[in-house]
Amino acid sequence: MSDHIDGQRPRKVPMTMRTTTPIASRRTFAGLGGAVLAAALSTSARGATPPGLPAVPAPGEALAETRYRTIDVGGLEIFYREAGPAAAPVVLLLHGFPTSSRMFRNLIPMLADKYRVIAPDYPAFGHSAVPSRAEFQYTHGHLSQVMEVLLEKLGITRFAMYVMDFGGPIGYRLMLKYPDRVSGIVVQNTPAFGGPINGPIWATELAYWKDGSPAHRDAVRSKLTPDAVRNQYIAGTREPSLIDPDNWTIDSALLARPGVDEIMLDLLYDIRNNRQTVADARQFFKAHQRQVMIATGVNDPLFPGASMKPPADMPEIEFHPIDSGHFALEDHCAEIGSLTRGFLGRVMAA
Repeated sequence: MSDHIDGQRPRKVPMTMRTTTPIASRRTFAGLGGAVLAAALSTSARGATPPGLPAVPAPGEALAETRYRTIDVGGLEIFYREAGPAAAPVVLLLHGFPTSSRMFRNLIPMLADKYRVIAPDYPAFGHSAVPSRAEFQYTHGHLSQVMEVLLEKLGITRFAMYVMDFGGPIGYRLMLKYPDRVSGIVVQNTPAFGGPINGPIWATELAYWKDGSPAHRDAVRSKLTPDAVRNQYIAGTREPSLIDPDNWTIDSALLARPGVDEIMLDLLYDIRNNRQTVADARQFFKAHQRQVMIATGVNDPLFPGASMKPPADMPEIEFHPIDSGHFALEDHCAEIGSLTRGFLGRVMAA
């Protein structure tokens, strides 16, 4: 496979792997306390496990240490977290909006004693490069192509996936293109069965998708504010004090980088183009029910439990309703991690 990614100018840059974070993601965040946020980002990258989270089994403790790497993918520096034995079966974790691979910081050590865990940041997210909109076409399909080339670079030809939010349509494209490579998929708080997106919470996006007008695009900026980001973490949780405020502080800081708001508006507009991908994923799920597990925060206003429950013609799909919101890993990681380990043990050789 070529390193060139459609929609991007080809560049001949040798592959590199480093444990440093790209400089572009360390910019000073004006008006948000740059020094404080830089310290928060550094602490986040170390991925400390909070008190009370079940430890990974003792034999894998040393292997559970997370490495922080970057690799050249078609001329872009892509950041990813990696943990676990190099020869173990691979689990690919694909994050949602507006966060990054940081959302998996507590799940990774729960899996890494037994699996090689890879959690990348998409372009313009987390610590990955932020090419301009003139250089890079920001669509879910293009982000999926970047993930495809990343897997090629890392020599990964078979894997299970955990997908959340944006990670759903990005991962589904990989699954549909290479069905024989995907041993199983865990689905959390992302479109799963092609039901209609409606209701007041989607009204702003629905108007934007209808005509793409500047006025409706500008209205969607309300979804990028610090309050809106915080609400994504808090809404639907039973105990908001369990949710680390570093989540929305860091996400908001990264969203505030020059030009990132326009990139996110492009991606939010592109959601309308995921309809066929989700419909095709539904057919895949129906044909491969035992390879699918849904563990989802059922109190999520965006993707409520009823929209995530497998339809009657898919009785063999595992469904686990989690009493949480959109970012259910924040307050139910122990529960979801245990379910994920059990599922992976059934669908993957380890």
